[in-house]
Formats: sequence, structure tokens, C-alpha cells
Amino acid sequence: MSVRYAEDRYLGGDAEAGIESLHAFSFGRFYDPDNLRFGAVLACNEEWLAPGAGFGEHPHSHTEIVTWVVEGELTHRDSTGRVTVVHPGDVQRLSAAGGLRHVERNDGAGELVFVQMWLAPLEPGGEPAYDIVRGISDATPYALPQAGAMLHVRRLRDGERAAVPDARYAYVHVARGEVILDGEELGAGDSVRITDGTGIELTGGKADAEVLIWEMAG
Repeated sequence: MSVRYAEDRYLGGDAEAGIESLHAFSFGRFYDPDNLRFGAVLACNEEWLAPGAGFGEHPHSHTEIVTWVVEGELTHRDSTGRVTVVHPGDVQRLSAAGGLRHVERNDGAGELVFVQMWLAPLEPGGEPAYDIVRGISDATPYALPQAGAMLHVRRLRDGERAAVPDARYAYVHVARGEVILDGEELGAGDSVRITDGTGIELTGGKADAEVLIWEMAG
């Protein structure tokens, strides 16, 4: 089990454009050959966008992109003509497949905070695909068979307990609040990489927590 703390992430973005990015893995100009991926997870980026800020049209390919909004509303536009507003509690998935372009913006009046996770597909290529689940519950994980993975959401209050799935790989990211995992006190932005874990539990801390867990077979 490897714990990675929020302050150890790579700081990116463009402050003058109202963008702050925090990268848990090697990303862009931050190259670390020892931190390229974990299981299927290639990136876990926390993005802070000021009102009116955003990422202009840019390409992706051969990547499964899953987005979780922590605060605010995210406007997504892509080269298929689709326009979607993603709210807290929604899971958005974009399969870039053989190639696709998209725009991500904060068109709201308040700050936008979201976590975006990139996963490697089992097979490259194919046609781009899009999916959004509104108001996902803790009881219903989001399956991503294209990457051999499943996303679990855990919302915990002080003292509440929840299991981390037993799996070959489990990636745990604290989106907000405080939790304790196997004796480790974790806060927002902290993450844990677990290999061959069994019987591991999360316990809610003093601040209500929202935790994202990727369960991966390989």
C-alpha cells in the first residue's frame, strides 16, 4: 500500500488564465518514469477553474476519460456536437478511442473543482463514445469494461465505515473531507495505491468525506 499526499502532487495549470491543476501522476511537462501509471490509471488530475476559465478545444485518443465534479458545474463540448453540463454527483465518461476533440469550461458564476481520471483501454482504436450517469449512488458502482475497471463512490460521515473492494489493484482518491484507511489519516487530495488488498476499510473522519475508488483486475 502506497500513500501519496496532496502536497506531493505536481502543480500545473495557468494562474493567469484562472486554471490550477494538480497531477497525481507523471503528466505533461512533469515527467517521472517511476510514476507513469497504476493498474489502468494513467492520470488523476484535480482541476480548479475560475468563472469563465477553461480548456480550449484539444485532442485525445486511446484514452478512457472519467470526470467527477466536486464543486460547481462543468460544461463539456466535443467534436461530435455534444454539449453537456456535469454536476456534482454525476459521472461522465468520454472514450476518446481513435480520436476526438473537446472543450471543458466553467460557464458558471462560482469556482469549479473537478477530478479527471484517465485510464488505459484494453484495446486501442474504435469509435469515440460518451456516457453520463446523473446522481450516482454509493450502492451502484460505475463499470468501465473498456479498461477492465470499476469506479466506486464512498460518502462517509464521522465514524461511518465502508469497504475498499478486494482487487488486484485499487486506487483510492479522497475528493473531499477526511477518512482513515488502515490507520492512515487522509484528507482531500490524498490518494492510496493498493496491490492485492483484502479486508481493507475506510472510516469517516470529522469532515464529511467523498472518496473515489477504482477497482481494477490488471
